Amino acid sequence: MTRIVRFYEHGGPEVLRIESVDLAPLNAGEVRIRVKALGLNRAEALLRKGTYIETASLPSGLGLEAAGIVECVGEGVEGIAPGDAVSVVPPLSMVRWPAYGERATFPAELVVKHPASLGWEEAAAVWMSSLTAYGALIDVAKLARGEFVVVTAASSSVGLAAIQIANAMGAIPIAVTRTSAKRQALLEHGAAYVVAFEEEDLAARLRDIAGGQGVRVVLDPIGGPIFEPLTAAMARGGILIEYGGLSQRPTPFPLAEVLAKTLTLRGYLVHEVISSPTRLAAAKAFVLEHLAMGALRPVIAKTFAFDDIVAAHRFLESNEQFGKIVVNV
Repeated sequence: MTRIVRFYEHGGPEVLRIESVDLAPLNAGEVRIRVKALGLNRAEALLRKGTYIETASLPSGLGLEAAGIVECVGEGVEGIAPGDAVSVVPPLSMVRWPAYGERATFPAELVVKHPASLGWEEAAAVWMSSLTAYGALIDVAKLARGEFVVVTAASSSVGLAAIQIANAMGAIPIAVTRTSAKRQALLEHGAAYVVAFEEEDLAARLRDIAGGQGVRVVLDPIGGPIFEPLTAAMARGGILIEYGGLSQRPTPFPLAEVLAKTLTLRGYLVHEVISSPTRLAAAKAFVLEHLAMGALRPVIAKTFAFDDIVAAHRFLESNEQFGKIVVNV
């Protein structure tokens, strides 16, 4: 028997239950991990509430990121052996491959022997944020040295990873956040500039920073009313990559800016990278190289015990965190 987290109805954090279950036997190509730490993501809160892009079949497990020790491997698995310290690239389906548990099973191609320099908490916090930022900025936008890049929700784990990747590429990251409360922390974590959009004229401030040339690349998980000032500050031929929809307000389509500047507004899911063996291999190589260099380093906001998974989800939805929330198992 092993303890896992499941929910039987959609709702708030309180619907999460810890239960003891028998895990199914391993199939060919699978790896079972004794989980040491879990990384939490907003996608898991959305699945729990019934508003995620994937539909849960109740009762449902959940979870996208884990790190731990390999217990056993299925037939045909090569390059991974019991006793290896590993972390997990988020699967395409957390309903099929849920991470929240003392033990969890994943496809072998998503299991990575992480650098020895990473502890369990950092290893559990690497892949979703790094792959999301890499896929958007490098794979899609082709971010170049010397370019300005706007990163909204900058204190999130993806935002901080994007700032680190921008700096590694020699680009200039502009962190956009709601208020000035996290300004100093963002500067200390690599932002070249910080703009608080509730306290400043976002478009004017971005244009001032970019010196009139505009910003070519914008990475945004918010949508809503900031779409218009963001596009107003963009350069001709720029690209705005939208990877979420945190705002509860309507997102206007900035038709005049899109036409006048021939802008690209591009929806993006990390699944694009994960589902392509070629793109995933390139992404893994980039992340592992930059982890080894120290250019990428997960920022841990707060840790919780496995038995406190409900409290961890409450904190996840508080918007108070700076970086990644991790659960020790």
